Amino acid sequence: MKTLPLLPLLAALLAVGLPARAIEIREVVSPGGIEAWLVEDRSNPILAISFAFEGGAAADPAGKEGRANLAAALLDEGAGELDAAAFRGELERRSIDISFDTTRDSLYGTLVTLTDRRQRAGELLAMALTEPRFDGEAVERIRRQVMSTLARRQHQPDARAAEALQASLFPGHPYGRPSRGTPESVAALETTDLEAYVAERLARDNLTVGVVGDIAAEELGPYLDALFGRLPERAAPLAVEQTRVQAAGQRQTVNLPVPQSSIMLAQQGPLRDDPDYYALAVVDEVLGGGGFSSRLYDEVREKRGLAYGVWSSLRPMDKAGIWYAGTSTQTGRVGEAVAVIQQVWRELAAEGPTDEEIGQAVNYIAGSFLLSLSSSEAIATTLVKIQDLDLGIDYIDRRQQIYESLTPEEIRAAARRWLKPEALAIAIAGAPTGPDAATDAETPAVLETD
Repeated sequence: MKTLPLLPLLAALLAVGLPARAIEIREVVSPGGIEAWLVEDRSNPILAISFAFEGGAAADPAGKEGRANLAAALLDEGAGELDAAAFRGELERRSIDISFDTTRDSLYGTLVTLTDRRQRAGELLAMALTEPRFDGEAVERIRRQVMSTLARRQHQPDARAAEALQASLFPGHPYGRPSRGTPESVAALETTDLEAYVAERLARDNLTVGVVGDIAAEELGPYLDALFGRLPERAAPLAVEQTRVQAAGQRQTVNLPVPQSSIMLAQQGPLRDDPDYYALAVVDEVLGGGGFSSRLYDEVREKRGLAYGVWSSLRPMDKAGIWYAGTSTQTGRVGEAVAVIQQVWRELAAEGPTDEEIGQAVNYIAGSFLLSLSSSEAIATTLVKIQDLDLGIDYIDRRQQIYESLTPEEIRAAARRWLKPEALAIAIAGAPTGPDAATDAETPAVLETD
């Protein structure tokens, strides 16, 4: 086991009941070779385990979009000898929470249980991962729920704009496909497709684990084997290629009969391991990441009243980086809103953020990170993400120093290198009037958000 001290995460510690002192992450390896990071907390009899398997929606074959999403939704709908009702009943009677979700790159899961019920909780999770039933009744019930969600999103302008933009950014690549599927692809999925996803992706060499709570490192090792030891040793090869954002400067409109149009914009962004990532995270906070204290907010909402909210966000995925922005406005003011966003992008690219803006952004980045660690489950999930990104077990301890060590000129230079207003791809969904309504886009009917 390797142990390193972390920052005194005061806000997070108070939120989850941990003492206001430095905490430790321990690297634990089970007798069977399964690795996990552990934050031990004996103040409450609760155990939270977060885990991830590489290969989410991007692993769906063409024509089977939504496979990972549907499989994840069914993992806690019956396993082993327990059908869906019996499995859910066991969880409810014992106050055990097991949940699963997918992004484009991964399947995530969590287990939260009282310490004295962890044995049964572990048995149920192991069954869900290695013996999911995919019974016909459960499959059709969850399929209907997914289809209902897809149908609602057909009428949501933010959903349609995001979907149209994503498809144009990554044509011919798995990132350009609907991660939750289309009505046609979800309707066509068979039980064998769901079983294939589990067999391909859920394996020990594909697994990352974070644990927070009432368990010692010596106890955690055997428990990890009980949870994950029955998984196959190796996952199938993951054939998702590195790619870059396409559609530079393109604009498209999805016509919807709604009084307010949604606008999505995007350009190439950094991968998480890019040397400019931290500097650009500061630039993004100045641009629109901070919400109520950003250039986009000041220009779009405060000065012109074009929208209630406007945002920007860096989205580094495993195989591509994106820099997004978005807002919603009255249909007659779409052109003005787009022009203002482009102008803010242009000015920030030319001048970079001021020293004052940089100081405020760095403070916000530090504080928001602490506030995001609002539960044992949130901390466990953060441990998983730090491992997946290979940031190092001491990352939380180093994080603030990384940002504070950036010089204003380094940050401004990164803004000049990366911000490309002329390369912004734009998707508008609604009923805009004027020149912005000139191009119609024929797009699938499902939202892309993760």
